Amino acid sequence: MSLLLTGRPGKGFRETAFFQPRSVWFRADPELPESAVLARNLAAGGFHGQLMGDGFATPEGTPDLAVLCVRPEAQATELARIAAMGCFVAIVPTAAPGLAAMAAQAGVQAVGERSFGLALPGIGLNATLSHLPIRPGKLALMAQSSAIARAVIDWAAAEGLGFSHIIGIGSNDGLGFASGLDWLARDTGTACVMLEIRRIKQRRFFVSAARAVARTRPVLALRAGGRMDDPSGIADGVMAAVLRRAGVLRAEGFEEWLAAAETLARTKPRGGAGQADRIAILANGLGVARLAADAALGHGLRLAEFSAATQAALGPLIPEGWEVRNPLSLGSRAGAGLAQAARLLAGAAEVDVVIALHAPEQDAAPIEAFATAARGNRGAPILLGWAGEASAQGERAALSEAGLPVFNTPEGVVRGAAHLAAERRNRATAAELPASDVLELTPDRPVVRALFAAVRAAGRLELFEDEALAVLAAYGIATLPPRICTTPTEAAVAAVALGPPVALKARALLRHKSEAGGVVLNLRHFDSVRAAAELMAEEVPRRAPGVAMAGFLVQRMARRGGMELRLRLAEDAMFGPWIGFGQGGTTAEIAADEALDLPPLNLSLAHGLIARTRLARLLPGFRDRPPVHEPAIADALVRISQLQVDFPEIAALDVNPLFADASGVLAADAAIRLRAAGEAALFAIPPYPAELVAGFTGRDGSLFEVRPIRPEDAAAQGAFFLELPPEDVRFRFFSTMKELPPAMLARLTQIDYGREMAFIATREGRNFGTARVIREGSGNAAEFAVVVSPAAKGTGLARHLMERAMDWARAEGITELVGHVLADNAPMQGFMRKLGFTLRRSLDDADIMLATKLL
Repeated sequence: MSLLLTGRPGKGFRETAFFQPRSVWFRADPELPESAVLARNLAAGGFHGQLMGDGFATPEGTPDLAVLCVRPEAQATELARIAAMGCFVAIVPTAAPGLAAMAAQAGVQAVGERSFGLALPGIGLNATLSHLPIRPGKLALMAQSSAIARAVIDWAAAEGLGFSHIIGIGSNDGLGFASGLDWLARDTGTACVMLEIRRIKQRRFFVSAARAVARTRPVLALRAGGRMDDPSGIADGVMAAVLRRAGVLRAEGFEEWLAAAETLARTKPRGGAGQADRIAILANGLGVARLAADAALGHGLRLAEFSAATQAALGPLIPEGWEVRNPLSLGSRAGAGLAQAARLLAGAAEVDVVIALHAPEQDAAPIEAFATAARGNRGAPILLGWAGEASAQGERAALSEAGLPVFNTPEGVVRGAAHLAAERRNRATAAELPASDVLELTPDRPVVRALFAAVRAAGRLELFEDEALAVLAAYGIATLPPRICTTPTEAAVAAVALGPPVALKARALLRHKSEAGGVVLNLRHFDSVRAAAELMAEEVPRRAPGVAMAGFLVQRMARRGGMELRLRLAEDAMFGPWIGFGQGGTTAEIAADEALDLPPLNLSLAHGLIARTRLARLLPGFRDRPPVHEPAIADALVRISQLQVDFPEIAALDVNPLFADASGVLAADAAIRLRAAGEAALFAIPPYPAELVAGFTGRDGSLFEVRPIRPEDAAAQGAFFLELPPEDVRFRFFSTMKELPPAMLARLTQIDYGREMAFIATREGRNFGTARVIREGSGNAAEFAVVVSPAAKGTGLARHLMERAMDWARAEGITELVGHVLADNAPMQGFMRKLGFTLRRSLDDADIMLATKLL
C-alpha cells in the first residue's frame, strides 16, 4: 500500500503559487531601470494566467505571485500589502537590506534580494531581467548571479536549447536552492538542472533536496569565487564533498558547465550497465580522430574494441584496403556514410558513446543524415565534433537546432563524453549496495563526557595531548598513552619505567610543538631525559610567549616503518563539520594530499575517502614500502566520525601522526578543541537517528528490534521482498515485480533522515516488516508505505510500525495522512479503518481508494 502525507491547505506559502502561478501582481517604481525590463518581459512572455498591477489589469481576486520592483524604503510596506491581499510569495529583483526580517514580519516568502527573477516558459511567464526571450525546453537553471543567468540564456539561444525553469535566487535570503530543487525533483518536464552557487544558507535542506533531484536526472553545479573566498582551498574541497555526497556533478569552469549541460540535456545514455566510458571515435580524417583519441585517453576514457561483427558491418563504409579500428577514419569524402557509421556503432553492444568528427570538406556536410540518424537512435549516444569556423558555424547551428549535441573541437566533444561517463558513474555509485557489515561501536561515552566537563571546569576549551588521546582510546582507536610528569626528574624516572626509546613532550597547548621546542624524540637514558626536560622548560616559554606549561609528557616511541597519516575534524562556515584524511607528519601541509568528506561516515564511505588521496596507491605496498592494513584506517575514520556525531560540541580534532602498517593503526599525537558552552555542530547530512531504536514484543511473544533503516540493510531488504507473496507485492507496489533491482534497493535503504524515515522490524539479521514516510517538497506532503512479512502477520507488527511512522510524522509537523489503497485490497482497507482512517473512492482512478486521517 502506498500512502501520501499532506499538510492541510491553509493561509500561507504554497509551492504552486511560485512554480505554477495562475496570476501575478506587478508593483514597479518607474525610476528603477529594472522596472522597464520586467514590464517588457512580462508583457511579451504570453503568460497563460492573469497579469495584474502596474501597467496591467486591475486586480481581480488574490494573486498567487508578486514581483516587487521598488526602492528599499518601500519594501516593507509592499510586502505587508501583498500579505493583506492573500499573496504570500514575492520576487524582489532590487537591493533589499534586511529582506529576510521584513519578509518574516509580513509572513511572506521572498526571493532575493537582487533576484534575477522567475521564468516558466511552459506557461509563458517571463518575470526576469533577461535581455532575450526565453524559449521552452528541458533545462532548469537556478542562479544567484544575474550576469551568469543572462550569459546562460544567451548561450542557450545560440545552441537552440530551452528551459523548463529559470529561478534567480539572488543573495539567497529567502526561498532558495532547497525549495527550488524540491520542486524540480518532481517536475517531469526537466531533463537537466544547472546550479550556479555562491553560498548556501540551509545546508541540510540543500543536500537533501539536491540528492532527491540527482537520483532521477543530472544536476550540474558551478561555483564562482571559491578559491578567492578561501585561498587554502578547504572550503572549496568541502563544497566538492557536499556535491559528491548529493550526487551532483561539479564543473570546474563556465565553459565546462555549459558543455556538460548541453551534452546531458540532449542525450539519453544507453540503459543497462553502469559504465559509459567505452568510446568509439570516427571521423572524415585520421588527424582529427587521433586528436580525439588522445583527449579521450587523457580523460580516463577507454577506446572501445570493435567486435568481429562490428568490423564486418563497417567494412563497406570505409575506403578499400583501410583498416577497421578505433579511432576510425572514413576518408575526406565520407559524406552521409559518416552518419551511417555512427548509427551502426551506436547499436554495437561494446560501445557506450559514439564520437563523430567532421572537418570541412568539399562536399556538402551530412547535416540531414545526422539528424535522421539521431532521431531513430535507441543505442549509445552520438556526440558530434564539427571543426571549423567560416564554413562550419552555420552547420553547427543547424545541427543544434535539430537537437544534436555538437561541439566545435575534438577536445570539446571528448569533454562531453567525459561528462556522460561521470554522470553515469554518479548513478552507478548511488545505486551501489554497500556490504552488510556494520561497524558496531561501543565507545566509552561517559569517559569522554567526564573529560570534556573537566576541561571546561578548568576554564579551557582545548584539551592537552594526553586528554585528547584518552578520548580516542575511549572510541576504540589504539593510542600511545603518555605519562604525565611535573618535574624533569619525574620525567626521567617515567622514561626508565617505560623503557627506551621515549619521546618527551611539553604538556602545553601548542599547535606545532617542534617549532616551540616542545618535543624531543628518541631519548634513551635517564640523564638525557632530565636534561631535555630542563631545557624544554626554558625554551617553550621563550619561543611561545604566553603559553603555560602544565608539566611534561613521556611517551614510548611509536613503531617505525609504517606510514604517517593524518585524520582531522573541522568546521566549514557553510556546511558545518567535515572530516579529512591524508598524509601526516610534519610536512602534511606541504604535501597537500588530503581528501575531505562529511560526517557521518560508514565503512563504504570511509574506503571511498581513502581512495581519493594520492597516498592510497601506496597502501598495498610499493617497492620497499610494506603494505598497510587499509581496513584499520577506514575503521578509525568511522570512529572519528561517530565521535563528532556523539559530541557535536567538538569544534576541531587533529590526529597527527596516525601511524599505520600491516598490523593496524596507532595514534601518537592528537589535539581537540571544544566549542563555547551551549554551542553544537549542525550537520549538513543528518546522522543515523539511533535514539529511535526500540524493541517490540508481538502478541505471540516474538521479539523484534524496530529501528530506522540504514544502507547496510540492502541485502536483508532484498531477501525480505522475495518472501512476499505476489499479491502482497501488487498491493504494496501497485505492480507485479519479481525482485527489487539494485537501484531501487539503494533508494529504499540509503535514505535521507532529514526528509524521510523508514522503520524496519528485524530479528537475527532478518527483516520482517517496513513502514516508510517520505516528505515531498518544503511543505508537509510525503509518501507513506507499510508492508509486513507473512511470518509476522497476526503479531501486531503492522499496527506497531504504522504507529511508529505516525509518531514520526507528528513530530515532523505533518497534520494529515492521505493514503492510496487498491480497491480490491479489502484487508488493508479494514486495517486502515481500525486505525481511524476514513476511506473514499478516488475521483481520478476508480481502482484506488483514498484513506485519510487527521493526526
